[in-house]
Amino acid sequence: MKTLRFLLLLAAVTLPGLYAGIAENIVRERIHGIDVLTLPTGVKNVVTLKGTLPLGHAAAPADNPALAYLTGSMLDKGTVAHDKFAIAGQLESVGAALTFGVGTETLAINGKCLTKDVPLVLALLAEQLRSPAFSAEEFDKVKKHYIGTLRQALDNTNTQAADAFTRAVFPFGHPNRKVPTTELIEAVERTTLDEVKAFHAEYYGPAHLVLILVGDVDATAVGTEITKSFAGWTGGKLPAIPAVAGGNVDAARDQTVFMADKTNVTVVLGQASGLRYSDPDSLALRVGTDILGGGFSARLMGNVRDKEGLTYGIYGFMTGDNLRDGDWRIWANFSPDLLDQGIVSTRRELDKWHREGVTAAELAQRKSGLSGDYKVGLSTTDGMAGAILNTLQRGYELTWLDEYPAALHALTLDQVNGAIKKHLDPAKMVLIKTGTVTDSSGK
Repeated sequence: MKTLRFLLLLAAVTLPGLYAGIAENIVRERIHGIDVLTLPTGVKNVVTLKGTLPLGHAAAPADNPALAYLTGSMLDKGTVAHDKFAIAGQLESVGAALTFGVGTETLAINGKCLTKDVPLVLALLAEQLRSPAFSAEEFDKVKKHYIGTLRQALDNTNTQAADAFTRAVFPFGHPNRKVPTTELIEAVERTTLDEVKAFHAEYYGPAHLVLILVGDVDATAVGTEITKSFAGWTGGKLPAIPAVAGGNVDAARDQTVFMADKTNVTVVLGQASGLRYSDPDSLALRVGTDILGGGFSARLMGNVRDKEGLTYGIYGFMTGDNLRDGDWRIWANFSPDLLDQGIVSTRRELDKWHREGVTAAELAQRKSGLSGDYKVGLSTTDGMAGAILNTLQRGYELTWLDEYPAALHALTLDQVNGAIKKHLDPAKMVLIKTGTVTDSSGK
C-alpha cells in the first residue's frame, strides 16, 4: 500500500516530455464494441483509467428522472459473483481504486492502480458493468442515501440557485435543465428495482463505452485483458435525448427563491450561451470570460471583492457545453444587507466588460496563464486521461490535444471582444437570488 501511494504521488508530479506529440502516441482501437484508447507515459508502474457511457441523468425517461442515477448507483453494490465487500477487498488489497459517478449526460468511470493490477481492475469493471446483483437490500439503501442527499440540497442556496437558473434558461427536454429537487425526491421514492433492472438491460452495453488508460500501460496487453473480460457482452442503446437548444424560455428575468435563516444569498446572473465548447467563437468567449471572472486576478474579484469588500467569492464562467450548448453565468455570494449593492456592482463590471471589452494586456496575460494551466494539467496521468476524454466528448480530433496551446495563443483582441458582444446581452440575462432575501421595505 505504501509503495502505491508513493507511486501515485510520483505520477501526480510529472509526466516528462508530453507537451507535444500527444495524439501520435495514443493507440486507439475498437475491442468488442468498446472504444479503447491507451497512452504510455514516462511515469512508472502506475495507470489511470477513465471511461464513460452516455447514461447520465439526461438518459432517464421524462416520467422518471431518477432512473438513470439509481441504476448507475447500483453498479458498485455487488455483482452476481461477488458482494460489494468482496470487490472492495480485492481492490483494497492491491491499493487500487475503481468508482462510478452519474453526471448530467454520462456515467463516469474512474480508476487507478499499479500496472500489474490492470487485469484485475478491468475484470472487476467488466463484472460490475455487466452483471450487477441488484440486491433489494442495497437498492433500498441507495434510495435512502439519495433522498437524504437531495433533502440536504433543498437547504443549500448554491444548489437551489444553480438549479433555478437552468430552468430559466433551458427549455424542457434540454439535458442541462435541472428537475426540481422535490420532484426528484418523489421520483426516487416511487422507482422500483424492476425498473432499474429493465433500464440496465435496455441501455447498458459496449456499443458506446469509452475506456482510456494512461501511464505505464501497454496497448496490446490492455486489448488482451479487455477481450478476456468483456467478450460476449453486447448491446448498448443510445438514449433518445431531444434536440432542443437553450434560450427562448418564457421565464422571469428576475427571480427570488426565498430560503429562511440563511446568512448568505447566492446570486446567479447569466444566459444560455448557444455554444458548444468546440464551436468557433467558444474559445474566444471563454478566454474573455476568464478575464472577467476566472479567479482572484480577474475583474470581478479585484473590484467587487477586493476593492469594495462586498463578497468573499464571485466568478464568471461557461459550463454545460461539452456535449450540448451550455450557458454563461456569474456566480456570487452576498450577505443579505449587501445584496443590492453587490448586484449593482456586479452589473456595473459586467456592463463595462461587455461594452468596452478586454485589453491587449489582459488578453496576453490570460493566454499565457491558461496555456500554463493546460500544460500543468497534462503533467499527471489523471490530468492527461481527463484531457483525452474531454477532447473526445467535445467532438475534436485527438490532435486537438497538441493544437490547443497554439489555438489559444492565436486568439486576437478583435476575436475575443467580438465574441463577447455577439453572444451575450446583459440586458437579457436572468438574475436568480436564493436565500433570506428581503424586499426594499424589509419584509
